[in-house]
Amino acid sequence: MMDIADLRQEYSRDSIDVSTVDDCPFQQFEKWFNEACRAELTEPNAMVLSTVNDIGCPTQRTVLLKIFDRDGFVFFTNYGSRKAQHLAKNENASLLFPWFELQRQVEISGRAEKLSFSESVKYFASRPRGSQLGAWVSHQSSVISNRSILQNKLAEMKAKFTGGKIPMPTGWGGFRVIPNRFEFWQGGVNRLHDRIEYQLTGDDGWQRQRLSP
Repeated sequence: MMDIADLRQEYSRDSIDVSTVDDCPFQQFEKWFNEACRAELTEPNAMVLSTVNDIGCPTQRTVLLKIFDRDGFVFFTNYGSRKAQHLAKNENASLLFPWFELQRQVEISGRAEKLSFSESVKYFASRPRGSQLGAWVSHQSSVISNRSILQNKLAEMKAKFTGGKIPMPTGWGGFRVIPNRFEFWQGGVNRLHDRIEYQLTGDDGWQRQRLSP
């Protein structure tokens, strides 16, 4: 057995309070996100997406945030993927941004809905060509016997779309998570962490409160 009981770090970098965070959780998120970018964290837009299947078993995976505004938080995927199948049956989802170097994390809960076709097409057109080809190659979450299947399919797609624009595959697009709850977590000394929660109370109305660590 590996004993890691003494593997710990003291948190003393910063603190937050109900009185110091923004009235609007979207603006507070943008502030922290910009600070994560300025700190040159690896993939500051990486977020853990949690979904549940039709019998209530949870699954997590890391995806990349590509758009955020007051309408919600957007990521893209194959609509045949495990995550998309979960969301088709249960729209509830949560996101977690683990900004370890800043001793911070942000949890966002809400419901997920598909982006419009035009929104997905617009984003797909902005992707690097290799990523566009990859969307055609992978039937995400399906079982394959070896990697050569992907390599052969990639060669096929390169030949098919040589010299031309690559259209967005059918069955690929975005989801927008529309929040009803935010929690901003800042590590504190002696494990007395700061936790500020925002709960949606109505149309654009947010109530914030401190939670015990």
